Amino acid sequence: FSVELLEILNKQFIEEAEKVKVLPDLKPGDIIELRMQRPNKRRLSLFKGIIIAKHKSGVHTTIRVRRIIAGVGVEITFPIYSPRIKEIKVIRHKKVRRAKLYYLKYKLPRFSTFK
Repeated sequence: FSVELLEILNKQFIEEAEKVKVLPDLKPGDIIELRMQRPNKRRLSLFKGIIIAKHKSGVHTTIRVRRIIAGVGVEITFPIYSPRIKEIKVIRHKKVRRAKLYYLKYKLPRFSTFK
């Protein structure tokens, strides 16, 4: 495969995925609510957290979301064009000065907690 062919296929896949679901402009610092379908389950599970990193690579674009659950920090990486993710909603945008917010791991839990 040539690089140009892969880029064309990448673009087509992204355009088709955006027809099915609307993806908001996601940036580090956004507090999002993500509804996704677990394998072999009908019910949609909800994950709410702050985006601490975004890796752009076409179809394989991922976001890393952090949340405090029962006093323990949980980070999950989600591929945003996955068919399992049904909806992504931006609740609030926090103003941040960095592209990667990995320093939140070492801060007090209140910095990764929200209502």
